[in-house]
Amino acid sequence: MTTQPHTEPTTDRRSSSRPDTPGAPAPEVTAAATEFAGRCVGIMNQAAIALLTSVGHQTGLFELLAAHPGATSHRLAEAGGLQERYVREWLGGMVTAGFVRYDPADGTHVLPPEHAAVLTPAAGPDNMAHLMQYIGMMGDVEQQIVERFHTGGGLSYADYPNFHRTMVQESAAVNDASLIDGILPLVTGLPERLGAGIEVADVGCGSGHAVNLMAAAYPRSRFTGYDFSAAAIATARQEATAWGLANARFEVLDVAELDLEGGFDAVTAFDAIHDQAHPARVLANIHRALRPGGVFLMVDIRAESRVEDNIDLPWASYLYAMSMFHCMSVSLGLGGDGLGTVWGRQVAQRMVLEAGFGSVEARGIETDPFNTYYVALRD
Repeated sequence: MTTQPHTEPTTDRRSSSRPDTPGAPAPEVTAAATEFAGRCVGIMNQAAIALLTSVGHQTGLFELLAAHPGATSHRLAEAGGLQERYVREWLGGMVTAGFVRYDPADGTHVLPPEHAAVLTPAAGPDNMAHLMQYIGMMGDVEQQIVERFHTGGGLSYADYPNFHRTMVQESAAVNDASLIDGILPLVTGLPERLGAGIEVADVGCGSGHAVNLMAAAYPRSRFTGYDFSAAAIATARQEATAWGLANARFEVLDVAELDLEGGFDAVTAFDAIHDQAHPARVLANIHRALRPGGVFLMVDIRAESRVEDNIDLPWASYLYAMSMFHCMSVSLGLGGDGLGTVWGRQVAQRMVLEAGFGSVEARGIETDPFNTYYVALRD
């Protein structure tokens, strides 16, 4: 199926489409309208490229192209144990997208090294093909989200069977690359304190990889990870056991119910607060759980709190979409506040201060442009 939009500007005819409002005149097709229509076609095409990129990541085709430069579709299919007809069609999309170079003389394909640097696992946290998986995941729940526009409420974590696996992989890539040497040193003196031995908690720890990385790096400190997912906690415990960690433990707990006073010297939260059903309550619980002089390191999405301040953020629309399709929705599905992904720096700092902290600073690291790192101190 193909569609060919009208691309020649005109000002002397009316659109043949039916008006949205009965009785309303059809909008005039101006040059500006035609230009915007062209932009929409481009967006449609880019969205399709995102899905093709996700498929390339999940099937290993980018790695196959990197390992077999100058391969035909038959060679790639054979090397990857894939169906050639699907490989050939995928390659057509990647060639026309400019991701893969094609030689029609012999039917061979090449993934340029500069593209492999951001499309294969070797890219680590900069692997853009991995991130493209979120586009398809949003599509998985599109009709359910449309329904919630009419009924209210939200979805449950169970509605996203692949989301958390992908998110865990993404977070692991960032933490493997930066947690010990780049993120923890953002808090003045924290690496030294961890080396000497302190009590640390990670709230919304998920599969616990960050906890286990810290526990392995700082054997004199003791780490506790909290998450309400029993499956995630089981995965965290398995990794800790496999690594032989005696200083990492994990508990199944909704951190909105964390009831502990002065039990920790430091608390971390990695992209977890904005998803909470009741984030203000969680932040207050974290403050109470810290000892005087304790530190809270919160990693969360980089954005501003006002829409107008996010217009120049290159991935702003993506963040609002992710919020609507997942983060805001799962909070509402739990009967929560629906804070959303784009709560932004100003609201984040305000809510941390309202939780009782004496100060909070927003910082960043070069290896993770998508997140802001908040450092808050308890007096």
